[in-house]
Amino acid sequence: MMPKIHFTASQADIAREALASLSERYGCADADDADLVVALGGDGFMLQTLHAMEGRALPVYGMNRGTVGFLMNAYSMDDLPRRLAEAEETIINPLRMSATCQDGSLHEALAINEVSLLREGPQAAKLRIHVDGKKRMDELVCDGALVSTPAGSTAYNYSAHGPILPIDSEVLALTAIAPFRPRRWRGALLPKDAQVEIEVLNPERRPVMADADSGSIRHVTRVHIHSAAEISHRLLFDRGHGLEERLIREQFV
Repeated sequence: MMPKIHFTASQADIAREALASLSERYGCADADDADLVVALGGDGFMLQTLHAMEGRALPVYGMNRGTVGFLMNAYSMDDLPRRLAEAEETIINPLRMSATCQDGSLHEALAINEVSLLREGPQAAKLRIHVDGKKRMDELVCDGALVSTPAGSTAYNYSAHGPILPIDSEVLALTAIAPFRPRRWRGALLPKDAQVEIEVLNPERRPVMADADSGSIRHVTRVHIHSAAEISHRLLFDRGHGLEERLIREQFV
């Protein structure tokens, strides 16, 4: 039986053309009445789609009409019902960020890939790191630091020389970005249920911004990060090309 598909696409011309073609061929159900979502675009648009579908419990199948497409499947007009019926499902949990700013305001956001703290000005950031209420590093002098999920470990985390994490691992990666002191510190692996708090030292002179999946908050003084285990996102991948396989393959490129 043909599933009811809700197609959605980024603003790129190639994605909008695919949206029109696939909708004409297979029909496009309203999101409230659909069995699943097919997202057309790149990895950034996949993250947008997952955030937009939060709470709907709909599986999302991506087809690459973007650049990298690590979270996407290959694009094809043909045989979509069979591919969807045979697809492998991966369930991932986002991170929840609570950021306190210099003016005392509190901002919350969810991140599927990572939460990152980045220096805003010309001077290096100075950060103090607490894990589960215990101070683990008194001062990290760096361009920034990030906490990554397994699903996001091949993105910014990997570019910052952090580890690629198996998708079913119950860990998070804490990775320094261009660390100056301690010079050789390369980060840490933490239990998935760890409560991470990063304190910004001397924020007036060394301002820092916090970023959750490209949603930015400026002039933060303290950021609390933990896994939002109560929220689940369902991703679909072609058989034999699931997220676990992609994460393993990425380490041998």
